[in-house]
Amino acid sequence: MLVEIEKMRRFDWSPFPIVQVQTPVGRTAVPWCGSPDAVLGRYDVEWAIDIEISWGLNARLAAEPGPAIFAGSHCVILRGRLGLTTDGAGVLDLDGSMILLDFVEPPPAEVDASWVQIYVPHRDVQLHPFEL
Repeated sequence: MLVEIEKMRRFDWSPFPIVQVQTPVGRTAVPWCGSPDAVLGRYDVEWAIDIEISWGLNARLAAEPGPAIFAGSHCVILRGRLGLTTDGAGVLDLDGSMILLDFVEPPPAEVDASWVQIYVPHRDVQLHPFEL
């Protein structure tokens, strides 16, 4: 996904700088796993989620369709289409960016291909830049 870094700050709770990013589907702040000396601007990134997902707790059906990224009170909310794998994991299609999800227990089979929202604490979402 192509994002634009608008701001970069350091906080004691994170080993990585925290960046405010504008994406094609919303804005949020997350840890930046690229160069700490990165300049503001556009970067191609991959999203990584570093927690286990529990259906009904930090993942549920979305109230409305369509991809979105936005900040909650203490979390990042990612809305995308869920694809379930045969081994109980999942893939969130976030506007063409695929994010692997590790579920504690497999979600109900009927949510496969549904629009879902994932709620992740800011420190547990990371952006990894890459070159195309």
